[in-house]
Amino acid sequence: MLALTILGNNSAIPAWDRNPTAQILQSLEEAYLIDCGEGTQLQMSKYKIRRSRINHIFISHLHGDHYFGLIGLLTSMSLLNRTQDLYLHAPVALEQIISLQLQVAAIELSYKLFFEPITTEGIIVDDKKITVKAFKVQHRIECWGFLFTEKKNPRRIDGNRAKAYEIPKSFYEQLQKGEDYVTKKGTIIPNKEVTIDGVKPKTYAYCADTIFDESLIEKIKSVDMLYHETTYLKALHQRAAERFHSTTEQAATIAKKGNVKRLLIGHFSSKYEELDEFLIEAKEVFANTDLALQGVSYII
Repeated sequence: MLALTILGNNSAIPAWDRNPTAQILQSLEEAYLIDCGEGTQLQMSKYKIRRSRINHIFISHLHGDHYFGLIGLLTSMSLLNRTQDLYLHAPVALEQIISLQLQVAAIELSYKLFFEPITTEGIIVDDKKITVKAFKVQHRIECWGFLFTEKKNPRRIDGNRAKAYEIPKSFYEQLQKGEDYVTKKGTIIPNKEVTIDGVKPKTYAYCADTIFDESLIEKIKSVDMLYHETTYLKALHQRAAERFHSTTEQAATIAKKGNVKRLLIGHFSSKYEELDEFLIEAKEVFANTDLALQGVSYII
């Protein structure tokens, strides 16, 4: 299971009790921080997010509303005597920025911070429970989206049938991976005789700041949940294009053409106090749309 908690859903300037972009994606074992705008630490405390569960941080690009809260979070983790390693995945230039901030403040972190620069599309995290891919999105500066995919065994054991065939439990892991069992007498027990289809892995795609770009469709195709920025309502589509952002209608079009199961929209411009119209416009194109509301956790 994956769950996404919205910490910040506004664009460049904090306004209307909305914070700049930050999200927490949680599995049963770990939490992943996606972008870290100003005020993220306070939002984490407010919504009971444990810093200690975060071992990977992903920064999409170097506009301040997506990373100005990062240095504060890193130093707070050290003040709280964190010891486990932390991995930071971000555009190359961020390493120099963080190093300088730590240097001028004479701060030595209590943990190892591993900077993992994003330089090309593809897998950037591959551990036992999840895979994360980076993909390019089209913004005014270098910007990345992220695709999170759970790792699940493709098969589940039918305990009664496996026992009937006298298959040892030591072989169960191979059965879950789809292997047949060969008895000591050389008889082959087909995998499908003792297993059933496993739970399909959950997927979440995060499209950071981007102009309307249909090349994203293949990158986010059929995901369980898609987050796509919607800085403006559709009437301001020209302004959105000039500033390399998207509208409600455009985000919903990507979701519809990508055959995704659910769409979350966020990164709202500070010019809008009320958000109801965002949902109305997006739903006209893609019905299964929700606003990315701060403090709400969305089960994927």
